[in-house]
Amino acid sequence: MNKEIIVAPSLLSADFSCLKEAVEMINDSAAQWLHWDVMDGRFVPNITFGMSVIKALRPYSDKFFDVHLMIEEPGRYVEAFAGAGADLITVHYETAKHLHRVMQQVKNKGKQFGVAINPSTPVGCIQDIIPYADLVLVMSVNPGFGGQEFIDRSLEKLQTARQLIDELNPACRLEVDGGINEQTAPLAVEAGADVLVAGNFIFSHHDPEKAIEILLNN
Repeated sequence: MNKEIIVAPSLLSADFSCLKEAVEMINDSAAQWLHWDVMDGRFVPNITFGMSVIKALRPYSDKFFDVHLMIEEPGRYVEAFAGAGADLITVHYETAKHLHRVMQQVKNKGKQFGVAINPSTPVGCIQDIIPYADLVLVMSVNPGFGGQEFIDRSLEKLQTARQLIDELNPACRLEVDGGINEQTAPLAVEAGADVLVAGNFIFSHHDPEKAIEILLNN
């Protein structure tokens, strides 16, 4: 794997009363992506922001908008999030009964498609969709809240996912989300990840831009 490592700060850990300022901080940083954790209170026990917030903030950044839908029935909302300014839309294997159809919806809107799996979901479950995916997201915590501890078993899942990606779709990126910090980031990269989502580590740091550099250079 020789892909550039990408850091995607998660706005889930930002101060929601100052989201525009958080986006501007990321604009000025070395981070390449912005990660939006969309939660519906059904698939996960938390509610965050929806397409209207993403649409409102899209004009304030030229960086890549990585939108992670932690919602039931994602196919109902793909077009709305595409219209709001998402560059990549990731849906959970666990929420999409017709995952291939949702993938087609995303692609038909000219957007990149990602598929995510929870900590308890085997990587093999997404083997048949990997050839069509632009990104695979391995959750290294149970989705729903920021600030959780990295699940060590995720490293083996990243290795398995990397092997499948290299075999089936080498252009696909491998993202990891949950508990990423200066200790876990290099382990995740060694296991095959090339996109690091980090929220609490970045936004609780006394210098968030420095925290981003730490992840990029670790």
